[in-house]
Amino acid sequence: MRVYLAVVGAVLLLDLTLSLKDGCLSGRGQKGFPNPETTMKECLWYSKSSCCFGNFTEELISPVKRVENTTWDTCQQFSNRCELYMKRIECFYRCSPHAVHWMNPNYTAAFLHVPICVSFCDSWFDACKDDLTCAKNWLTDFKWDSDGNHCEHDCVPFSEMYTNGTDLCQSMWGSSFVPSSTEGHCLQINGQDEMVLNHILCPSSSSKNPSWIALDKRHKHWTLILGGGSHWTSELTTLDPGHEV
Repeated sequence: MRVYLAVVGAVLLLDLTLSLKDGCLSGRGQKGFPNPETTMKECLWYSKSSCCFGNFTEELISPVKRVENTTWDTCQQFSNRCELYMKRIECFYRCSPHAVHWMNPNYTAAFLHVPICVSFCDSWFDACKDDLTCAKNWLTDFKWDSDGNHCEHDCVPFSEMYTNGTDLCQSMWGSSFVPSSTEGHCLQINGQDEMVLNHILCPSSSSKNPSWIALDKRHKHWTLILGGGSHWTSELTTLDPGHEV
């Protein structure tokens, strides 16, 4: 006899995340796995589980001029507001243990199509609209040599280089980010992202797509049936044959 038990979403996700463990990208200077960092100067919301070493964050102390081989002030020093958003993006890339969930399969030191909230993009655009840049795509539009990045085009305000926040998010770092207007299922690139991470990675946990556990006493196995239709079966070793579920 098979008995179906509805599983509370939050409890179910604790089991599902065993197969969705955090980790680190394979970029230069990043850790092999995340762990606490007590000497971070910036990116503090990742200090309990960080993919970057504390000494890296010293490069992000204001005013930021250069991060590894990338010069930020190719046109001028960023304003404080603009620099804050640039730092948040850099912190996510270098230090977040969550970025690995969107690892680029063709280049494991980078991420691909991270769902970023349009509200964050709009705030970023507003903070930087009067700051100057000479490259729309910071991965491809600079001239790169052994000294780093150099302008190949004139410096113009962000508000001329980018149409709006969505354009900024989906252009500055190539295909790294995908703007999303679905609040609660996108990242704000701050310390609150962990709260929505499970909704993004496990959309089947939604109340519209409930998940179930099927217990088969006769054949002594259980099956986890996800809202999306996936099944996960395992041997049942702890069920008491005389216990009615």
